[in-house]
Amino acid sequence: MNYIIAPSILSADFGNLQRDIEMINQSEANWFHVDVMDGVFVPNISFGFPVMAAVKKHAAKPLDVHLMIVEPDKYIEEFANAGADRITVHYEACTHLHRTIQLIKASGCKAGVALNPHTPVSLLQDVIEDLDLVLIMSVNPGFGGQAFIHNTYKKIKDLKNLIRGVNEDLVIEVDGGVGLQNIATLVSAGANAFVAGNAIFATENPTETIAKMKQLTSNAVSI
Repeated sequence: MNYIIAPSILSADFGNLQRDIEMINQSEANWFHVDVMDGVFVPNISFGFPVMAAVKKHAAKPLDVHLMIVEPDKYIEEFANAGADRITVHYEACTHLHRTIQLIKASGCKAGVALNPHTPVSLLQDVIEDLDLVLIMSVNPGFGGQAFIHNTYKKIKDLKNLIRGVNEDLVIEVDGGVGLQNIATLVSAGANAFVAGNAIFATENPTETIAKMKQLTSNAVSI
């Protein structure tokens, strides 16, 4: 299996953003993870369309866009036009989740749903066949550098059970507190895509850190 490393550009050096984008381009990473926060759904504000368009201009790999915002339906088409390849919305932010998923697909993007730490995966049962990706938050969304929540391993296994025989090509992505210390265990639980911010950009050699993560996923044994 090809395990996916998705560095979060929220942790990049915005004074040298093009440099960090080129680092990801030249590394073994697979996607750019783009965290969009509105200060309402989560207690932080990140960036919007101009920054995303700048990233898209230089990125040689797909943009994995994670919308931590209220009323995401209003902006899906614009994010697609700005270069998103995948758009993930939060279950907790969508009143009509099925409609939102269909909007993402109609925009030409792959559709994902994110679950906060308190949200059980069983709530996705009626839409699981329609999804390309489920993002399990292993910290409370809004800030980088938080401690990993260990119940995440159980949620990954629950999700693996939910998709068995139904949507086995689904990408199971984990975001929050992912690093060299736990990525192999996450693979063993059943995850196959990994968002990492500080664990990459705060290291002395981010390219080497990405390579080490990739190697650890390759050596781990998945269920």
